[in-house]
Amino acid sequence: MGSTRYGDTLAAMQAFTAERNSDTGDEIWFTEHEPVFTQGQAGRAEHLLAPGGIEVVQSDRGGQVTYHGPGQVVGYLLFDIRRMGLSVRGLVSGIENAIINVLEEFGIAASARCDAPGVYVEGTKIAALGLRVRRGCAYHGFAFNIDMDLSPFARINPCGMAGLAVTQLKDLCGEADLAEVQSRLLRQLEQVYPIVTRRRSGIPDALPA
Repeated sequence: MGSTRYGDTLAAMQAFTAERNSDTGDEIWFTEHEPVFTQGQAGRAEHLLAPGGIEVVQSDRGGQVTYHGPGQVVGYLLFDIRRMGLSVRGLVSGIENAIINVLEEFGIAASARCDAPGVYVEGTKIAALGLRVRRGCAYHGFAFNIDMDLSPFARINPCGMAGLAVTQLKDLCGEADLAEVQSRLLRQLEQVYPIVTRRRSGIPDALPA
């Protein structure tokens, strides 16, 4: 989808989920967002320390505050998890495992935490997760730091965790091609979920061109 505004993409996900039926195909959207802080449903104002001139958007995903910006792969999984036979925990674990497997391909050991969804490398967070499920259908997804300006994370308590350090792929291995990461992620998602994908480029009709 290229670069998008978070608010536009959120509205498009909500519309897609509200309008879908039992015959609607599942979709995975990859994008980069223009700089934005997003507050999840559990978000607390005290975790937004100093937003400055960066837009703050209230989201209907789970979780606390996070940052999106250029150089970050954002993946949205619009899945009918009831039809797929997936639990919410299974959806979360699948995302985490796909990212962990991609990092392993780059020679990086990563892990998940049972108390805080996401993916971590030696205690630093490299990918955040946030989901919403309505009528058995999921939307939202993950944000995977690849080659970005990490300084805005210092303006928040990432995911509501004071002092949590964040990292990115480029700093860990020097490689940072977003298109390659997206391709690897898609292959891994095809391994952890019962899906077969058809690739397409461009933005959904619900988003402004």
